Amino acid sequence: MNHPARPLRADAQRNRDRLLEAALKAFSTGAAEEVTLERVARDAGVGIGTLYRHFPTREALIEEVYRAELTRLCDSAPRLLATMPPPAALRAWMDAFIDYSATKRGLAEALRTVIAAGGQPFAQSRTSMEAALRTLLAAGRDSGVRQDVEPYDVMVAMSAVSLWVSEPDRRAQAGRVLDLLMDGLRYHG
Repeated sequence: MNHPARPLRADAQRNRDRLLEAALKAFSTGAAEEVTLERVARDAGVGIGTLYRHFPTREALIEEVYRAELTRLCDSAPRLLATMPPPAALRAWMDAFIDYSATKRGLAEALRTVIAAGGQPFAQSRTSMEAALRTLLAAGRDSGVRQDVEPYDVMVAMSAVSLWVSEPDRRAQAGRVLDLLMDGLRYHG
């Protein structure tokens, strides 16, 4: 009989969050094979046993780091819409997507080890991102955002921009290209 997962105690949630933050930094800035779980635990300020209680394997930790970043991106759509007009929220989400893509590139080597071990870190990525974009596009309906555009088409365009800006000195240009994309998403009837 499956029991629903109980929410973590506040201190356990803080430890888990610190582990994810330390792992994100370690795996996205260094060579994945050189990152030890002991280092991640130390950088998070917890013991190795705490790390293993939350993440029983290295692959589980890496996969959860990626999923946490995906969740952060997708969950930002309603928060952005609550604080700014829909077109501005969509444009801010595009910037967040570029940042997410840069993080994913930094984690690429580590994610390859997850895939090699049989994990599927990208299984829900497209669905989750399309849902966030669908929400943002629909919210912009009364603000001049075209409704004849598919969320996946916008995602493909943003992905192309994110590939171009893999070099940090191209971030300003990415903003200009995203502004062009936004202009194309506005109804000019």
